[in-house]
Amino acid sequence: MPLTENKRYTAEEFLALVPETNELCELLDGEVVMQAAPNIMHQRISKRITSKLDNFILSKGGKCEVFSAPTDVLIDDENVVQPDIFIGCDPDKFDKQKYNGAPDFVIEIVSTNATDDYSRKLDLYKRSGVREYWIIDPGSERVVVYIFSPQYELNIYTFDMPIPVGIYGGEVSIRVDEMF
Repeated sequence: MPLTENKRYTAEEFLALVPETNELCELLDGEVVMQAAPNIMHQRISKRITSKLDNFILSKGGKCEVFSAPTDVLIDDENVVQPDIFIGCDPDKFDKQKYNGAPDFVIEIVSTNATDDYSRKLDLYKRSGVREYWIIDPGSERVVVYIFSPQYELNIYTFDMPIPVGIYGGEVSIRVDEMF
């Protein structure tokens, strides 16, 4: 049975059907959302930020791990997402296939899904317990950073500015213009 965009699914149903398709897709509030393949700039940014964060975590001997899409994150019974980049700091939330629960840190790189990144996923990540959420927008060359915990904070950066990673107290920062 193929996934269809006009039907509501539970996370369990969605995850059971995903292996039957080669489509990139997520489940947002029970609805299947198809994803377009990312472009080269998107992939360069994703690969290099993932590498920088991974090297930082390894250098500190941290328990957190960084992953990139298409790794599934099971948020709840109606939401299974594939963030472009995420950091999970609870080893017990990993199984062989996915991360179960809200990651600590999420980055979405805007491509064809800007509405989802700026609204649906913003709301989902905020209410599910993600501590920090970045939206990297190559079209506007800006990064919107939401800190949800311990207090709400919103910052906007341009690609040429160093952006401190809040969950690490600013010990590591990213300049997007250095990622391509």
